Amino acid sequence: MAIAKVMGTEVEYGITIKGDPDFDPISSCVLLVNAYREDHAGEILWDYDQENPLADARGFQVDGEKYTPNQQENIARNKTLVNGARYYVDHAHPEYSCPEVTNVRDLVIHEKAGERILEMSRREANALLPPPAQMLIYKNNSDRKGNSYGSHENYLMDRRTSFKQIVEHLMPFFVTRQIFCGAGKVGAENRSQAVDFQISQRADFFETEVALDTMVKRPIINTRDEPHADREKYRRLHVIVGDANLSEYTIYLRNGVTSLVLSMIEDGAIGKSLSLRDPVRAIKEVSHDPTCRSALQMDNGKRMSAVELQAAYLDMALAYTASGSTDPIVADVISKWEHALECLRRDPMELDGKIDWVMKKSMIESFMERKSLDWQSPQVEMLDLQYHDLRPDKGLYYLLERQGRAERIVDDAEISAAVRMPPQDTRAYFRGECLRKYGDAVFGVNWDSISFGVDGEPIKRILMAEPLKGTKAHVEELLESSPTAADLVKNLRA
Repeated sequence: MAIAKVMGTEVEYGITIKGDPDFDPISSCVLLVNAYREDHAGEILWDYDQENPLADARGFQVDGEKYTPNQQENIARNKTLVNGARYYVDHAHPEYSCPEVTNVRDLVIHEKAGERILEMSRREANALLPPPAQMLIYKNNSDRKGNSYGSHENYLMDRRTSFKQIVEHLMPFFVTRQIFCGAGKVGAENRSQAVDFQISQRADFFETEVALDTMVKRPIINTRDEPHADREKYRRLHVIVGDANLSEYTIYLRNGVTSLVLSMIEDGAIGKSLSLRDPVRAIKEVSHDPTCRSALQMDNGKRMSAVELQAAYLDMALAYTASGSTDPIVADVISKWEHALECLRRDPMELDGKIDWVMKKSMIESFMERKSLDWQSPQVEMLDLQYHDLRPDKGLYYLLERQGRAERIVDDAEISAAVRMPPQDTRAYFRGECLRKYGDAVFGVNWDSISFGVDGEPIKRILMAEPLKGTKAHVEELLESSPTAADLVKNLRA
């Protein structure tokens, strides 16, 4: 039986400073991350010793050197937050990694909390900039100068599942799922064929099928083997092929459908081969066709559209869930997936108000009609960017939300609470509450460990190899009976 799909996302945001001719993205990211303040004291390191980004899921170690910053740089670039998240500088971008969650509804809440945290940081950072400089943050995937940055998803899987099998069944799914989770984009990049508007922000940047890299020769399926959990039991599937979404409905479908398909792979419920002849070519063909009607060349010589391929996965999912009681959230995901595919089959624009790329296209076309513009107008490209602006009063997605033209999955109160509170049913609860309660004694943190400096003694590292331990139900009494970090360490070893 498939294991619980603990999941999370890592979003790299676009950053610029308007009115600063000497804009330096790295120092601006450091300013942004450090502008966000929480109550807990102490300078906490991110524990890079626990990471191994050169391990490949195909069973080997890639040549290269693991970069580990010095202590001062580590502290300046990393924040571990009381809601269980990590907020940090990744190359030349601010990145927010949400805490581990057990269901897609909580995923939406915590990813949207990340948007709030970035915007709070931006306002604080702007107060430190000399006028007229103003920091702007975008939840998108391209700077229009040939650089793409990621929106990554992570899913816990059973290590016994063959990686070859994962690749076989996920490749056509990833190539085609963009029809309901693309963020939309005006024009093309990375030497791709010219197009007025396409479904995905990222599709033009994928150049190979399977590989470890995330920045050059980007693969549709990434092979990083860094489980952040018990390596003997678990695999963390690191997904780099998705767009940065703002629509809650889109995020819900993106992660909800993907986690369901992964469970089906673990349980051997993918009963047919849907392999594509050329996935790298196909991912661009799908993105460049907002009608969603173009037929893709299959390995078996047949041709199928992206909608037909997704419908084949849906049929298998319906059969997979028909034999037993289905979790209400999973049932809702299937219902929304089915509805989305029905709309895409008839007319994708029926999903206006639900799916990011459709919402963006509808808004731009309405603007073009009012202003008598075409797709090559600079104003149209600017409107595209403005959709992703994190400022609540300027971002066009947020305008649609205020106007009731963006379907919601969660509410503002839940998102606000997640800015400060970790999910209660994963180890993120223990991590976040330790930071809240013992912040001045925490020395270092990683997803699967937390280290304390107690009374001048050697650093005490507590391992958290099981993502479903450290929950509120599991540790609340322990935390209540441990007034200090020293008491906690003592009680854990008792």
